[in-house]
Amino acid sequence: MSEGFSRPVAGHVPVLRLGDVLLVTLQGDLHDSMADQLQQDLSETIVRSGVTGVVIDISGVEMVDSFLGRVLAEIAAQTELLAARTVVAGMRPAVAITLVELGLTLPGLRTALTTEAAMELLAQPVAPPRAGVREERP
Repeated sequence: MSEGFSRPVAGHVPVLRLGDVLLVTLQGDLHDSMADQLQQDLSETIVRSGVTGVVIDISGVEMVDSFLGRVLAEIAAQTELLAARTVVAGMRPAVAITLVELGLTLPGLRTALTTEAAMELLAQPVAPPRAGVREERP
């Protein structure tokens, strides 16, 4: 995928490449087949292009359920296995409240208030784990 806009295809979530980062903007409901296709597209694009980060903008999502929470956590886990980091941006207060009420902790998922803040977070170097110290996941 080259830098620039990708054309939305029916049943697909558009993915935009900005340098070393993929930007995904979720709008409305994410159905099973769309979620599966998004996970596959992201994984393939990460491997093919060598990007180091994924920003998922959910500012257009009104409500979140356990399905969407699971999809976000799975994307974060997949991208981490492929040596990339994921940041969710634009979470509305109602969405954050719902995630807490559902008991979804979303381990491995970082958040930022805006897409710009997410890009800045991904631009920061990651400190390697210290020798002899086991990294704890929430």
